[in-house]
Amino acid sequence: MKKIKISPSILSADFSQLGSEIKRLEEGGADMIHVDVMDGHFVPNLTIGPPVIKNLRKYTKIPFDVHLMISPVHKYIKDYADAGADIITIHPEATESLEDSIKEIRNYKKKVGVSLNPDTKLEVIDKNLDKIDLVLIMSVHPGFGGQKFISNVLKKIKDLSNIKKERKLDFDIEVDGGINFSNSKDVINAGANILVSGTTVFRENNGDLKKNIKTLKLA
Repeated sequence: MKKIKISPSILSADFSQLGSEIKRLEEGGADMIHVDVMDGHFVPNLTIGPPVIKNLRKYTKIPFDVHLMISPVHKYIKDYADAGADIITIHPEATESLEDSIKEIRNYKKKVGVSLNPDTKLEVIDKNLDKIDLVLIMSVHPGFGGQKFISNVLKKIKDLSNIKKERKLDFDIEVDGGINFSNSKDVINAGANILVSGTTVFRENNGDLKKNIKTLKLA
C-alpha cells in the first residue's frame, strides 16, 4: 500500500502568524509544507518571496515544497534554494529551457518538481520524466486558493501513473487544487501519492488540523 503524504498549503494559513501556523501543521501530522509563490505576472496574484521563506525555515525541519508560479523562473531558482526550499517546482511555460532549469535546481542539491496546469499536456514533460522527482498536477487554474476541483484532471493523473509504472520511473505525483474529503479518494485511486490542501486542512472541523490531515490521508 502506497504511503500518502499531505502537503498543506500555507496560502490558507493566518499570514499574521505564519511561524506558529507551520508549527501547528507539523504537530498535526503534515508531511511537508506547500509554499505557493506567485508574482502577479505568471499568475494573477502576489504572495511571498525568499526572505519570508528564509525566516519561516527556522520553525520546522519538515520539507518545504515550494511551488514557483513566477516568470521568468530560471534566474530566481538560486534565491529559493538559498532560502531553504527542499523541493522546487516550476512550470514549463515559465522557462526558456526546462532542461536547463532542471539542471539548475539539481546544482543546488534540491528535488526537482514540474507543474502542469489543467490545460498543459503530459507530452510537455515526457522526455524529462526520468530527471524529475515530483510532478505536480494542478486541478485548478493557479492563482487563488479555494477554487473548485476540475474533475477531468483525474484522467491525466491516471495516464501519468501508468507511464510511471510502464517505464519503472520513480517520481511523486502531487495534486493541488480544490482537494477535499469528497474527492481525495478519487485522486489517490487515480495514482497520486501527495495531496496539497489549504482550505480543507485549515477550515474543516473548526480548524482541527490533525483530524483534517488524517482524514485526507485515509480517504
